[in-house]
Amino acid sequence: MRYKRMPIEIEAPEGFGYDKIDCNLSESSFTDQRLSDLGIDLGDQLLLYGDHKGKPALRELVAAEAGLDAEDILITSGAATALFIVATSLLEKNGQLVVARPNYATNIETPRTIGADITYLDLRFETNFGFEVGELEKLITPATKFISLTYPHNPTGVMIDEEKLMEIIALAERKNVFLLFDETYRDMCFVKRLPVAASISEKAISISSMSKSYGLPGIRIGWIQCRDKALMETFLAAKEQICITNSVLDEEVAYQYLLRKDKLFTPNTAAIRRNFHILKGFMSRQKLLEWVEPQGGCVCFPRIRKEISFDSARFHGILLNKYATYVGKGHWFEQDERYMRIGYSWDKTEKLEKGMMNVIKAIEEARL
Repeated sequence: MRYKRMPIEIEAPEGFGYDKIDCNLSESSFTDQRLSDLGIDLGDQLLLYGDHKGKPALRELVAAEAGLDAEDILITSGAATALFIVATSLLEKNGQLVVARPNYATNIETPRTIGADITYLDLRFETNFGFEVGELEKLITPATKFISLTYPHNPTGVMIDEEKLMEIIALAERKNVFLLFDETYRDMCFVKRLPVAASISEKAISISSMSKSYGLPGIRIGWIQCRDKALMETFLAAKEQICITNSVLDEEVAYQYLLRKDKLFTPNTAAIRRNFHILKGFMSRQKLLEWVEPQGGCVCFPRIRKEISFDSARFHGILLNKYATYVGKGHWFEQDERYMRIGYSWDKTEKLEKGMMNVIKAIEEARL
């Protein structure tokens, strides 16, 4: 495989330097949490090789919430590794998949690196980043191995309802293809939360992570959920060749957090909703940006209005160098430079408000 760095990683704020950014609106997760604030005690943790499938008690917690068995869960080092495992297990060179675009970059770049034949389900602003199931069906061929979707959607925050999810799963079953369903933002919903896709059908593969909703990207814990036993054995073989097992320290932090999830996650939800309403109010008052209002997650994907003529390079240069404000650039998601991903719950609320004002100032100063 010929690996190529993704723009979203090349231009990540941690590489640029957090100390150079005043208002960081580029992040796609909730505020990073401190171990001391969570009341988690690692105690006299034995630093052994852990269970290859993941800490059994952690798998039981994840399974119980999803309505699955612990054997349906494989703990991975983050959702990124989970997505890599699925793609490399199901695809070979010239193997075919259907993937929604825009999307979290790994969902596209890993199949591309494998040399897969990618068919895009392009989601458009003009249709509220939605699609009809019949449109998806037309893209599936006898060579299709899986469909790749993400909801709540990254980067737009849009959602589908349970009825549409059931239609998509029925389509996957009828066409005998797998549905890779990235559910990383599942716990961040402003509308009715979807059931875990893997709990509905053996053709569904659910992916999730502790990074985004919980603000724990540093522990590198995610998981694959799937009821297809043979496929899960393949996923386990892939994991063992990549890393054998996860860090037992990371798994213990995840386990203790999920044991008290109801208490620990409540402040996250309150902060996300508060920031969303602030952002929604801001968007309604200004005239330079337009968006499809998100229904979940902690990101949105506004664009500079089409009638506005501006220099995109100058816009981002002014925004960063003059106003020390950083946003996710449109090309991170293979979209044009009118778009930007705004993460609205990583930085402090006052930084969100200041940063959005800086976006408006930078647009004005970059107009032609």
